[in-house]
Amino acid sequence: MTNRILSHQQIQHKTRRIAYQIYESNVEEEKIILAGIEGGGVQFAKKIQRVLRKITPADIVLCKVSMNKKDPLHSGVNTSIPEADYSGESVVLVDDVLNSGTTLIYGVNHFLKTPLKKLKTAVLVNRNHKKYPVKADFKGISLSTSLQMHVHVEFQAKNDGVYLD
Repeated sequence: MTNRILSHQQIQHKTRRIAYQIYESNVEEEKIILAGIEGGGVQFAKKIQRVLRKITPADIVLCKVSMNKKDPLHSGVNTSIPEADYSGESVVLVDDVLNSGTTLIYGVNHFLKTPLKKLKTAVLVNRNHKKYPVKADFKGISLSTSLQMHVHVEFQAKNDGVYLD
């Protein structure tokens, strides 16, 4: 049985709120890097980017973070922009769902190898099943679910949704 947890309108509202929180935490910055984890994280980062471009004069740069989510240790983490473009900058690592924290912690680890001004994390859904000491600085919703439940996010034009199976 699938339950809709967040509607399109609710996702839009949470995206706006997260964008304003990111702006408030980076109000002095001339450049903000939104590093979206491949898949839903990139899509969510693009939504945040659209809002930030309306509310801040800062340059909002989108960076795609790629890794094998089943084996990030051995596959490594890659970014769509060169390290020099985010070195010394404020970076927000973005994903759609924080479940075990595996992809977020490997993403954080990758960015910590470079001197940054600031590193924060943003997720639409925080499931509270973390295996690693990583947290979402900005989150849309926190869900207490069983490990057997599955949360999936669908980003579709004018019909976004978060579902619990």
